[in-house]
Amino acid sequence: MKTIFHSAESRGHANHGWLNAKHSFSFASWYNPDRVHFGALRVLNDDIVTGHAGFGKHPHDNMEIITIPLKGSIKHEDSMGNSSIIETGEIQVMSAGTGILHSEFNPSKEELNLFQIWIFPNKQNVTPRYDQFRMDTAKMHNHFLQLVSPTQADEGTWIHQDAWISMAKLEAGKQIDYSLKAEGNGVYLMLVEGEATISNQQLKQRDALGVWDTTTASIEVTKESTIVAIEVPMAF
Repeated sequence: MKTIFHSAESRGHANHGWLNAKHSFSFASWYNPDRVHFGALRVLNDDIVTGHAGFGKHPHDNMEIITIPLKGSIKHEDSMGNSSIIETGEIQVMSAGTGILHSEFNPSKEELNLFQIWIFPNKQNVTPRYDQFRMDTAKMHNHFLQLVSPTQADEGTWIHQDAWISMAKLEAGKQIDYSLKAEGNGVYLMLVEGEATISNQQLKQRDALGVWDTTTASIEVTKESTIVAIEVPMAF
């Protein structure tokens, strides 16, 4: 087993006033040559957006983009004609493919906190697509609920990569394993809140651990915790 620990404090930080952003991997003006990506996982941004502010229309291509609001809601519009609000408890997926323009805006006066995840695709220049659905949070109780997979017929939604995203809400004292789904994959486990020991590494809120060259990552929860697991190919 190989592991890499990223403390919450070691993330990149940019405060633009309307946007307070923490970067797990090199992004925008923050560059760390040791923190460019974890396998096919390119971006994990932890963004706080003030009320009635957001990102104007901007382009993406050849990237799988997943947005998970943790608090508040986000209004999305894109060049495919989609216009919707993604609320806490929902997840949004975009395959940028040949290219899209989109905007993201906090429609409320309340603060918005979201995770945005970028994963390199396994196919280039696909037709752009959009999906959004509500998570069954009850199924996260002491269990990893699959949100994203490579297979259209599977639980949750899908992307163009042999990658999975799952989320769990775990009671204090719970012991659980995350079992990797594909040979050659690793998993990046972000402790959204709480305290836990993962593969013998203690983590607190917003700490993360990458684990690979193994089939499982063991988790022991010391304080009620929420964990996001992002499983990706390590070679792509």
